[in-house]
Amino acid sequence: MNKIKKVGVIGAGTMGAGIAGQVANAGIEVWLLDLPSDSDNVNSLAERGLQRLKDPDMPGIMSKEAEQLINLGNTRDHFDELKNCDWIAEAVVERLDIKQALYRQLNESCKDSTIITSNTSTIPISLLTEGMPKSFCERFAITHFFNPVRFMRLLELVRGEQTRQDVMDTLDVFCETMLGKGVVPCLDTPGFLANRVGVFAIQCALHKAFKYNLSPIEADAFFGRPLGLPKTGVFGLYDLIGIDLMADVAKSLENILPENDAFHKYASPIEFVSNMIANGQTGNKNEQGFYKQAGDEKKVIDFLSGDYVDHERLKTPLLEKAEKVGVTAIISDESKYGLFIWEVLSETLCYAASLVPEVTEDLAQIDDAMKLGYNWVKGPFELIDEIGIDYLVNRLKKSGKDVPDFLLSSLNNKFYNTTNSVLSVLSPSGKLSPIVRPKGVLRFSEARQTLVPINVNESASWFEYEGAAIVEFHSKANALDSQSLDMISDAVTYSEKKGLRGVIVHNDFQHFSCGVSLWSVRECFEKNDFDGLDAFLTYFQNTMLQMRDSKLPVIAAPVGMSIGGGFEVVLHADHVVSHANSVMGLVESFVGVVPAGGGCKEMLYRWTEKLNDTQKGAWKSFMNIGLGRKANSPQEADALAMRRADDVFQMNRDRILNIALSKLGDTKKASQRSPLALSGAEHFKEMLEWLEVNNKKGMLTPHDVTVGTEIGRIMSGGDCPAGTVFSEQEILDAERSSFITLAQTQETQARIVSMLDNGVTLRN
Repeated sequence: MNKIKKVGVIGAGTMGAGIAGQVANAGIEVWLLDLPSDSDNVNSLAERGLQRLKDPDMPGIMSKEAEQLINLGNTRDHFDELKNCDWIAEAVVERLDIKQALYRQLNESCKDSTIITSNTSTIPISLLTEGMPKSFCERFAITHFFNPVRFMRLLELVRGEQTRQDVMDTLDVFCETMLGKGVVPCLDTPGFLANRVGVFAIQCALHKAFKYNLSPIEADAFFGRPLGLPKTGVFGLYDLIGIDLMADVAKSLENILPENDAFHKYASPIEFVSNMIANGQTGNKNEQGFYKQAGDEKKVIDFLSGDYVDHERLKTPLLEKAEKVGVTAIISDESKYGLFIWEVLSETLCYAASLVPEVTEDLAQIDDAMKLGYNWVKGPFELIDEIGIDYLVNRLKKSGKDVPDFLLSSLNNKFYNTTNSVLSVLSPSGKLSPIVRPKGVLRFSEARQTLVPINVNESASWFEYEGAAIVEFHSKANALDSQSLDMISDAVTYSEKKGLRGVIVHNDFQHFSCGVSLWSVRECFEKNDFDGLDAFLTYFQNTMLQMRDSKLPVIAAPVGMSIGGGFEVVLHADHVVSHANSVMGLVESFVGVVPAGGGCKEMLYRWTEKLNDTQKGAWKSFMNIGLGRKANSPQEADALAMRRADDVFQMNRDRILNIALSKLGDTKKASQRSPLALSGAEHFKEMLEWLEVNNKKGMLTPHDVTVGTEIGRIMSGGDCPAGTVFSEQEILDAERSSFITLAQTQETQARIVSMLDNGVTLRN
């Protein structure tokens, strides 16, 4: 197997730049080339690609160190730099003649061992390599990344008829371990797997929404979270991708798919959508699509008038029922919503089933493609298991619909089965085959199916696995409430009594935890039950201390968002094994409160230790918490004192649980905090003056000043003389007192009510 030490990327558009950025994130030198520009800056196209990677809203590079590994150039002056590359990824325009001309040039100039791949998803390998020598074809493959490359987990790896196995193995291992991708091998068939199913689902949902006269709000409310799909739904996803680009994608698939493919039913453009494209209403990039942001107000297009109207969140008992029961609650409903979802879901699931075995014999590959490439919580066949194969087939037959042979042959069965603690998947022949992942890869979503929880409630559960307790949150957005804390506390207590190896807090969902449940806070202030709120915060703080002070090691293994209260859980773990894309931070100030699960206390201690100065530590904590600063990478977390020196991260999120389990034996317990001599009244006064100055500049609202005042009081000790000693518990008491004070203000209550009524969680 070849070792990849230097990479070249040709084409600095969105995809090419993204690939180069992720290679640099992995610590590998990369050359990013594009055409030479006629302007004074001959490398302007490559430089534009680098600027895309530095977009603060969607950063494609993790650190300045990674940026230094990206060399910029053009295909005229720097082509020789590709000679010594171990892998060259082509991401140029989707024109066969241009690609083939480039391959001929690469074949003449690169070393014989260089692997060459294309990012195409529309042109078969047989055409790409037509006329090329065998030696080139043997080291050529397709590496189809998804956008944005840093954050989307899927890589579809496609081999040609002549591609050598060692080339495939090298790409597989490098992309999985170094680039953090879930690699799904695909046959060289039109659209491969993810886009084949994903675009079908989106197009089908679009056409059915117009059929049932659903507004974007209605369609997205159901074709989203209730199905375990991203909250963007169909219309929000169109806006995100670009309505014009989605039209091009649909047209492209229409051109390459067989004439009898079911996709053609939904490939034709919808007149209203075509008119939107003509009017420049192409989605987020033009700030207007199906949705439009007008200042602080969100608008939605009215399909009758074509005007934008107020966005009002859909509230219906069916949605609430679906949150608890799942997809079966919707498809059994006879309303227009139920019929809409039944038709979209049943046709999409049948379409996925029709690809077995012609496109793939491994249905788990289709599920992986949709989970990794489209952020579905469950893949098509996992959804069929939830619905029931028999129910799906019988209802299809009753309505006179065609049923794929694979579904018919799978009646009275399940696609995923657990036997002897091994998760297996059903094959087209009817045999069960164990799911095998690369060494070191461990998805708890799969391991959990072979386990029975030791304890479980609506918000969390915990399992015993490999001699450790695994605590998993599973509330909406994994928001924390008293039941979440119950499971942490119970797991720690049980593990100590039974002598387990330790406790790991982890889940395999999109986000670790987006904070404390605002619904719980809202319930307290609407009932005027601030004693109850104080009791909850006390329980939260005590549970965090129980974790930290346990005699057993406690490891946090976060993925996605771990912010607000979720990050306070991370802060109190003895050791952290995080994903490279984990977002961390205390963002409570945006809601109008302060961290009160020990977050203020922990950041004050960490900054004081980092700077060896209590006053400087207090100021840093005051600023970072007050401004709600978040870290989008481990390097940013280090700069914000959010990680300890021995905390580790992994590029591939599927590897962090296995590493966390291996670390239990050598994890040292975090030490209890000694009292701190705080900076006192004069420093507190400086903080107040800073708040007032920035309020006068219009940088802070009056309520921001109120929140900042409470943060400053906690960090400095308030009106106490400089050097007054505060114990850890006294700082925790100050956190709790400030939270309750702020929760009683009309401004904070209005923010929380507005966020919840508009479906916005703390992570926003």
